Amino acid sequence: MSARSVPAAEGDGGAAPVLGRRAYRRHQVGLAARDTLGVGMGYLPLGTAFGVLLATSGLDWWWAPVFSVLIYAGSMEFLAIGLVTGGVGLAQVAATTFFVNFRHVFYGLSFPLRKIRSGIGRLYGVHALTDEAYALLATRPPHTLTGTRVLATEIFCHLYWLTGSTVGALLGAGLGLDAEGLGFALTALFVVLTIDAYRAAPDLPTLLVALACAGLALAVAPGGMLVLALTAFVVVLVARLLRQRARDRTAGAPSTTEGRHA
Repeated sequence: MSARSVPAAEGDGGAAPVLGRRAYRRHQVGLAARDTLGVGMGYLPLGTAFGVLLATSGLDWWWAPVFSVLIYAGSMEFLAIGLVTGGVGLAQVAATTFFVNFRHVFYGLSFPLRKIRSGIGRLYGVHALTDEAYALLATRPPHTLTGTRVLATEIFCHLYWLTGSTVGALLGAGLGLDAEGLGFALTALFVVLTIDAYRAAPDLPTLLVALACAGLALAVAPGGMLVLALTAFVVVLVARLLRQRARDRTAGAPSTTEGRHA
């Protein structure tokens, strides 16, 4: 490692000490490892449940790492088992994938992908954008993030899932475990993430709006509930933002009387 020190990289806000380049990157990787520990404790058993479900559905165990590397989209991987074993056509698979993962379009609006400078890194960053990675990174102050930390966070999450799914598939294939009820593990993880996100940043009006959008979408279009709910939620949030900006401009504008005496 070069003895020459480098200044704090973008995203550290000057809070980090001046470190060697490699030492600084190790520091950022260490922060990512710490950040993802909680997600890993959820990904390992959830990935194991997916692997067991895959193996007990009649697929060879090695499909688990293939799914986890190429698809890597929790809920879609669970659905892919039924699609593959049921002989569903490619067009239906594509449509199902589009609707299930459509929420990622909205994630991209606030995900700190710009922190990653390399083209390959950005491509992987898009591929590895999951609900949990988004929850970890999008809620952090931008000045605390660097490209290294963003990529390391996604890589750690991916490795946790890959490890869990492979181990689960091997256990399912070797021990013949019962997979009944394991599909609910994904729903349980989403519930826990929602609770943690609310505890970290309590915002009751936003939570109520989200629940209202979900309930309305479920009543109107159960089959497309997720896409409709997310679209309605984003529309409401944008309307709130525009209204708040209008109020701020009104509050900051000088009165007519003040303008005449200026």
